[in-house]
Order: sequence, then structure tokens, then C-alpha cells
Amino acid sequence: MAAQRVGDGLFLTFEGGDGSGKSTQAVLLEEWLRSRGRTVVRTREPGGTDVGNEIREIVLHRRGHIAPRAEALLYAADRAHHISTVVRPALERGEIVLQDRYLDSSVAYQGVGRELEAGEIRDLSLWAAEGLLPDVTVLLDLDVAIGRGRLDESRTRFDRLEAEAAEFHGRVREAYLALAAAEPERFLVLDATRPVDDIAAAVRSRVSELLA
Repeated sequence: MAAQRVGDGLFLTFEGGDGSGKSTQAVLLEEWLRSRGRTVVRTREPGGTDVGNEIREIVLHRRGHIAPRAEALLYAADRAHHISTVVRPALERGEIVLQDRYLDSSVAYQGVGRELEAGEIRDLSLWAAEGLLPDVTVLLDLDVAIGRGRLDESRTRFDRLEAEAAEFHGRVREAYLALAAAEPERFLVLDATRPVDDIAAAVRSRVSELLA
């Protein structure tokens, strides 16, 4: 399915392993855009809607086994509702959407991490989102051991994906890097160990090109 553009807005996503600093960078970019008079919608998957929050509780915080294909379908259901009710309307209004995780997460975590077929997971996600791809995807790349160390310091609640073994997270990281290599025009890959302000400056530089 071909990628699809919507309205005059911009769709920017943040991807990366757990502990890579996605939320921090999204906040900084939001502040910068708002200071320049831009209307920003900041959201996340799963959980960007009321329905999504209920799905988030299941896929991230429910203890006990969930079959990998069922997990992939739950993420796709969240995505379909979220894109239809939050993201597309914002883009049609000409707003800037900053989103923590999108379909690349599904390909990396469910497709490769869970050892399903990555192409099928991507196709499922594109079907759910009616072909919508981000204008830019910021990938914050981080060594798995460093990311897990950051999580150990900040973890407050059980998370099914964070609790997976290091081998799982290693597959996820490699999947992300492969996705970025396959679509270099969409991805901005940054070393997540760089200073926060340096990363933020690199993100702003890429976004400024789009705004120009």
C-alpha cells in the first residue's frame, strides 16, 4: 500500500528502544514549535485515545501470556482508531502531530522481536492507518544495556515489553536500524547517548527544513 499524505499538517514520530529518550525529545520539540506559533498535537501509541488507553493497559501492563498475533492485532486496533480520530483530523487542520511510537514500533517489536513476519506486520499497520506514513521519523539509537540501565533507575510499573530478555531488545534495535537503512529519506537516526540539547538541535534542524 502506498504512503498517503493528509492535509497541510506535518506528522513527526519518535522511535527507539526503551530508555532512549523519546518523550524528552518530543517535549523539547513541542516547546520549540509552540514558541514559534505552531499548533502542536502531542500523542502516543498505544494510548492516544480513550479506547487506546484501554488497549494500552492490556498490551503493556497485563500480566500473563498474550499470543504474539493477538498482541499485533491489538496494536493495530489502537492504531486504526487513533489515526482516524486524532491524527488525521489534526493534519487536515494543518497542525503538527508529534507522536511517541508508530508503525515502526510494531514492525520492530511484534514483527522482529516476537519473530512474526515483519512485512506482514507493516502491511497490517498500513492497512489500519490507511497508508499514512510520517513526514519524519526520529530514531534514537541506544545500546540495549544502556537503555535497560536507564529503565531500572526509573521503572515504577510492570511493563510486558520492557520485561522481555535482552535478546528480544537486541532484535528490536537491529530491526529499527534496518528500517532506517531502507527508508533514509524518512528517518533521522541519532545517537541517544549524545547530550540532550545536541539531539534536540539536530531534530529542530531537520524539522526546520520541512517548515521552510
